[in-house]
Amino acid sequence: MRTCFLALLFIISMTLSTCKQNNSNINSEEIDKEDTLTIAIDDILTSDVLTKEQQTKLSPADVLKRLQQGNLDFTRDNLTIRNTTERVRKASLGQYPKAVILSCLDSRVPVEDIFHSGIGNLFVARVAGNIVNEDILGSMEYACKVSGAKLVMVLGHEYCGAIKSAIDGVKLGNITKLLKKINPAVISAKTTFKGEAISSNPLFVETVCDENVKLSIREIRNRSTILREMEATGEIMIVGGVYDMNSGKVEIFEPAK
Repeated sequence: MRTCFLALLFIISMTLSTCKQNNSNINSEEIDKEDTLTIAIDDILTSDVLTKEQQTKLSPADVLKRLQQGNLDFTRDNLTIRNTTERVRKASLGQYPKAVILSCLDSRVPVEDIFHSGIGNLFVARVAGNIVNEDILGSMEYACKVSGAKLVMVLGHEYCGAIKSAIDGVKLGNITKLLKKINPAVISAKTTFKGEAISSNPLFVETVCDENVKLSIREIRNRSTILREMEATGEIMIVGGVYDMNSGKVEIFEPAK
């Protein structure tokens, strides 16, 4: 009797184990199906690290068009498949980026993603309010004169906290000195803006943002003999742009002097 009881327990145990295993397999298959995404080959974009030869052949106008096309891909939510490990290895021996972007510090403005670019293709300088100082200028001169970048872009964006703080006249530690560099843009915007010139007015903030981009461009041209001369000879182009937080689109303005 005892033997029969033990045999029955063994059979029940094996049955439960088999059912549990089958359920596990089913769940695994369901999860795999949920996590699988099928993408048409035509919808996949490829990207690679620029070589010296490729960089040399590009004109400033070519680079601007590539950035605009990359931004269009970004706004359309196109997918870029990258072999990051391979790109890291290729870029380790040298870098030949096509452009240098001066962007705000804002975490909502992922520069490489905005232009659908990747490792080895862009120099990116980031500072709150995309302001210009001698360190930024030196970095840009290195990017263009030494490393061969063909375009300089100052990239502002909507809802910029640094712009709002400059409008409000915020004074706090080293932030005070940084915001002082944006003040000329605030003053300039007030001379032409029709409406409330306050930080809670999105239209005024947008106007100051545009003026601040133009201010930074003037600073680059006035304070960097190297970049000014390179632009004059057609070696580089200096442009401005503003990133729209809602659409992801970058509006380019001032493509030339």
